Amino acid sequence: MAQAAAVAKPPAPPGRRRASATPRRLPYLLVAPAALLMLGFIAYPVLSVFYYSLQNYNPTKPWRNGYAGFDNFVHAFTTDPQFWGTLTFSAKWVVVEVGLQLVFGLALALIVNQTFVGRAVGRALVFSPWAVSGVLTSAIWVLLYNSQTGITRYLADAGIGSYGTSWLSDTATVFPAAIVADLWRGVPFFAILILADLQSVSRDLYEAAEVDGASRVQQFRHITLPHLKDAIVLSTLLRAVWEFNNVDLLYTLTGGGPAGETTTLPLYIANTSVDAHNFGYASALTTVAFVILLFCSIVYLRLSKFGGGNK
Repeated sequence: MAQAAAVAKPPAPPGRRRASATPRRLPYLLVAPAALLMLGFIAYPVLSVFYYSLQNYNPTKPWRNGYAGFDNFVHAFTTDPQFWGTLTFSAKWVVVEVGLQLVFGLALALIVNQTFVGRAVGRALVFSPWAVSGVLTSAIWVLLYNSQTGITRYLADAGIGSYGTSWLSDTATVFPAAIVADLWRGVPFFAILILADLQSVSRDLYEAAEVDGASRVQQFRHITLPHLKDAIVLSTLLRAVWEFNNVDLLYTLTGGGPAGETTTLPLYIANTSVDAHNFGYASALTTVAFVILLFCSIVYLRLSKFGGGNK
């Protein structure tokens, strides 16, 4: 007992315990102001949307404002003739855009990953459209599609088509025209992310595959694609969310027309809130869009086994 008492150390003074605990808490204390600020900027708008989705709120008709319960959601799913049409077009827009951007972005990444003269300039040219803002991209393509000075004018001079043709006002051509305009800016996004992952692939794997007699196609299938799996899954998910919420390009190019042919759900929400001032119903539509994106994202990540390795 005497030896145990002699060996036992006396408890550290309270001041020393506080001093040793402070360094562990210091990083959290330093980031706390920024974290609280970001939480306020994110949480307040989200909670406000959920709140107004249960309200009848139109500043131009204050006598109708008040608690609506789930009436806005019932109206969207049962009696609104535009809701299902815009949701269907949104799904079509996302699938076509993201699919084409992935294919072309992967092809571009494989090309600029090769060694050739002027590779740095080629990469800069490939990636430059991603640095252009969405509104400026729309302005560029509005000029290119102009019936008097754009592409159709030069095609008519060459005997293809007729003068005064506007691809953005024809229901048969407006969708492909909008797809091409967004591809110009969206493809570099995939090319950048995929190229960054491509450069981490060990050359020893390809050299070993060549020694074993594997063809270029077999190398791409069994080495490149498995290595790029997580990058493709993540970039596809991010781009799908962005394309679903795409408003600036379609609003500038077509305004949702002609005859509502290019009206996505977010564009319909913007028109409902900004033009019609029906913020309650627009909030309900936003909540529906949020739930759809959240559900699809979770299902997509589970099915793709994101982060589960390249087995």
